[in-house]
Amino acid sequence: MNKNGNDESIDKVKRTVAASFVAASLWASPASLVGSNIFHWDNHILNDVAISATANAKEMASGSGSRVNKDAESLLRYGLPIPKDKEIRKLQLQIEEIRQNVSSKRKSAAIEGEVKSAQILKSKSSAFVAMCRDPAACTSYFNEMSSLLKPLDDSLKEATDTQNGSAQERVALDNAYNLQDKIQKLLTLAEEQMVPKGYVTAVPAEYSDLPQLQGRAVVEFILKKPNKAPFDIDGVNFPEAKLKMIIDGYTSPVTGGNFVELVQKGFYNNMKIQRSDGFVVQTGDPEGPADGYVGTPSKSVGKGKNGERLIPSEIFMKGDKGPIYESTVEDEGRGGEATVLPFSSYGAMGWAREEYNVNSGSSQFFWLLFDSDLTPAGKNMLDGRYPCFGYVVEGADFLSDVKEDDVITSAKLIEGELKQPVTSFSE
Repeated sequence: MNKNGNDESIDKVKRTVAASFVAASLWASPASLVGSNIFHWDNHILNDVAISATANAKEMASGSGSRVNKDAESLLRYGLPIPKDKEIRKLQLQIEEIRQNVSSKRKSAAIEGEVKSAQILKSKSSAFVAMCRDPAACTSYFNEMSSLLKPLDDSLKEATDTQNGSAQERVALDNAYNLQDKIQKLLTLAEEQMVPKGYVTAVPAEYSDLPQLQGRAVVEFILKKPNKAPFDIDGVNFPEAKLKMIIDGYTSPVTGGNFVELVQKGFYNNMKIQRSDGFVVQTGDPEGPADGYVGTPSKSVGKGKNGERLIPSEIFMKGDKGPIYESTVEDEGRGGEATVLPFSSYGAMGWAREEYNVNSGSSQFFWLLFDSDLTPAGKNMLDGRYPCFGYVVEGADFLSDVKEDDVITSAKLIEGELKQPVTSFSE
């Protein structure tokens, strides 16, 4: 704490104003930021808030007064449209808290979570299986989860019985973490089975000429640096960056569908990164006069000034039955309400647009380098204003060293299904 209370207050104001300026810059395409004074407004203030975002921001991100869920895989689980999900969410909470407690060496709390998880599985597994589309698959998942809880308990107790800070404690905690991760992944498979058969998020008829993603998709990007320079992650060099992303068609069928179609068409192949500023990594602006993908325009939204195919803003709020289109939370008088998928994870994916036109998105998107100083969960300039349509689930750490002019050498769809057929990229 500073000796002068006024200095501390001034520092808080500086950080708040700087965060607002940085967040507002997403309301412009990278081209429009050239010559902008947003990042030259007061560099010594911006440096105060940028340092934490550029140095291991994934670990430094935290909540404002309460624990924030910044785990991409957890957020995706909560985003699954599971009817009557109260009991399975209780199990999910217990399992996820084991991970948090192992990471913070709260070993007694982790053991308590393991015990509660075992009790829930014992009493509720039959009911959980009945919720699944494939009961046999879910039976296998829950049985394997139960079988892993015993060695997890053993590892946690071993960590408790060893000297704090010892190599033996570290090994035991690592084993516990890996076992929890296996249990968590089995939980994901089980919860995905609980989405009703044939479930598709309804999209208004006026957007039927746009590609739509049904369910979820998995996309993989490989990036390389110019001159074969390595990616430096915490002092370890890698020849390329591989990002695995889950794209969510439950909350963003049009946004996700547009992105997946462009991936399949090869639009992002050999495209350079156009912005990397410690707040976001952004790309999707092709060479030439157009600021986005030039293709057959949507009848509902139309096209941009250079022939870009535009897509409507698409925001899915918690408690709603479907997304709101061509609007924001402020436009709807719902400021402060939560979205199903929030921008609270390092590597959250958002669709870029112009500041004053919610339907100006085309092909540009960004990865958010989440940091609580810049984007506190529930109080940021992103949730409810931009579609969050997916998360990086593997390789997010690479984003800390992705720079402008790095190249996406490969962008491909691993899993997923579009409602509309896709042709080769020749338009």
